[in-house]
Amino acid sequence: MIEKWFKYSVVVLLWLPLSLCAQNYGAGGSVYAFMNLPTSSRLTALGGENVSIRDGELSMALQNPALLCGSTDKILSLNYNYYLRGTMGASALYGHNFGRAKHTDEPDKPNYFGVAVHYLDYGQMKYADESGVQTGGTFTAKDIMLEAMYARQLGQMFSVGVALKPVMNFYERYSAFALAADVGGHFQMRDSTLHIGLALRNIGWQLKGFYTREGGQQREKLPLNLELGISYRIKHAPLRISMTIHNMQQWDLAPAFGRVGEGTKTNVPWYDMMFRHTVFALDIVPKSERFYLTLSYNHRHRAELELKDQRSLAGFGIGAGVRIKMLRFGFGLAQYTKSNLNYSASLSFDINRMLK
Repeated sequence: MIEKWFKYSVVVLLWLPLSLCAQNYGAGGSVYAFMNLPTSSRLTALGGENVSIRDGELSMALQNPALLCGSTDKILSLNYNYYLRGTMGASALYGHNFGRAKHTDEPDKPNYFGVAVHYLDYGQMKYADESGVQTGGTFTAKDIMLEAMYARQLGQMFSVGVALKPVMNFYERYSAFALAADVGGHFQMRDSTLHIGLALRNIGWQLKGFYTREGGQQREKLPLNLELGISYRIKHAPLRISMTIHNMQQWDLAPAFGRVGEGTKTNVPWYDMMFRHTVFALDIVPKSERFYLTLSYNHRHRAELELKDQRSLAGFGIGAGVRIKMLRFGFGLAQYTKSNLNYSASLSFDINRMLK
């Protein structure tokens, strides 16, 4: 009974929010754009978007809760992200599986659960008036997001998942609160060569705004993001190719980045806009999965952040990771600002192995 209720609930949650696409939901452009930042070295290396790779890396469930799996049981993951001088982020995740298999094609503990906390600190900022003249003193700005994830294995090849995300913002003496949710599904071939993921992220609303205007509170939008991903692992070769299509609910991404003047948008050819919705990644990973090397390309990042007449890594992500017994180390490098490289470092502990 519970399993049937869960299946129907996920289907409803996947389709009902599509009606929201007619509203002014963008891919960013508000205080909640930070919800799209990658929060681990693995996601940084993959170009910031991937909803299909299900290999036991707990942080992948932050993109699609259906990527929780048997290998994320009792995993503790700690992540650090450097963005700019004075701006840093950190996150901690823990996974736990439970339940008993009811059918022969289900794994033991077919219920997957995870919790996470994300913290983004923008550092000390100086007070200034509307003309930019500093008036003395400093203040801070912080974003905090909590996350509870649940996924259910449906046979050997399908899994579905949901996540609930309270979001709190503290900017100087102002504060705000929002509630968001993710829903997702995942399919994989029996030989694990082909993986397909679908996720609808950041469904929700800001419940408390930073300030009020005539008629009520001024509320910021959340960056709704419908994503489809495909990953294919080549047989007899340590290679995995991934393609992720993001922001499928919104064709025109130009309003988020392309203003050349007030009220004017950059004219982007259709083929360029199409590629701004895609992220490509190549993994070198052996069958043992004891290490990985990753190279990715995010065309939207390249278009937004490339510097004219200067060499830049904008759009490219690189990373590597290694597993040594009960520990996993990872490092990722990308560029999310026009003048600075950003890096991520991750450390995961397999508590199951540590207790043996």
